[in-house]
Amino acid sequence: MKFRPCIDIHDGKVKQIVGSTLGQGGMVENFISDQTPAWFAEKFRHDGLTGGHVIMLGAGNEKAAIEALSAWPNGMQVGGGITPRNANVFLDAGASHVIVTSYVFYEGSLDQGRLEEISDEVGKLRLVLDLSCAKRDGKYFVKTDRWSKWTDFEMNPKNVCLLSDYCDELLVHAVDVEGKKEGIDADLVQVLATLTTLPITYAGGIRSLDDVRQIDDLGNHKIDYTIGSALDIYGGNMCYDELVNLQNEKKEG
Repeated sequence: MKFRPCIDIHDGKVKQIVGSTLGQGGMVENFISDQTPAWFAEKFRHDGLTGGHVIMLGAGNEKAAIEALSAWPNGMQVGGGITPRNANVFLDAGASHVIVTSYVFYEGSLDQGRLEEISDEVGKLRLVLDLSCAKRDGKYFVKTDRWSKWTDFEMNPKNVCLLSDYCDELLVHAVDVEGKKEGIDADLVQVLATLTTLPITYAGGIRSLDDVRQIDDLGNHKIDYTIGSALDIYGGNMCYDELVNLQNEKKEG
């Protein structure tokens, strides 16, 4: 289990937004930083945190994202509007991986041709699929287009196994709790623990170290995690330095 940092960029600024409100008239912003995305990337580099992600929330954030990636070469992944036509721009700028969702889930279904295209373009080992999802009829299904559209892709071992030939990792936001700091989606974490073919990073609702420990237990020590709004560096109450120390202890152990 590893702590992976995040940098969410909206209108060129580092923000924490309740994801389900993104793009809506009543968009909820939990935090807006005075520091640049590159400043945060340099901080994560200094603290030795790898495998985190830079997410571009909408158009016009490419320059800020590239500056962050350049500050921590090969240390962070990047997502948000990634296609085969622009993916290598971000890899060349220093991204370790590109993160893709909507491009491969086209019109509500997994598009095999698009999946093969992006995987061939960047290489399996540099592709992360974002399978952010929510519960419907007792099962979890991927949502796309800023989490506004349902797909028919169910999160189950068979479906995820099919993706393992095309990507290196999965990033999974729990859509229903993301950004709300009200606790994790424990049912989703248990589902993720059954998906053993790829490394997985969970995001959504983490508010305390108890939540982190719950992810560790429910995820059979296999699920990595990322935290946004709850961190003190993003205006929350969780101590970032404490998580860094915890991560260092795991490395030493």
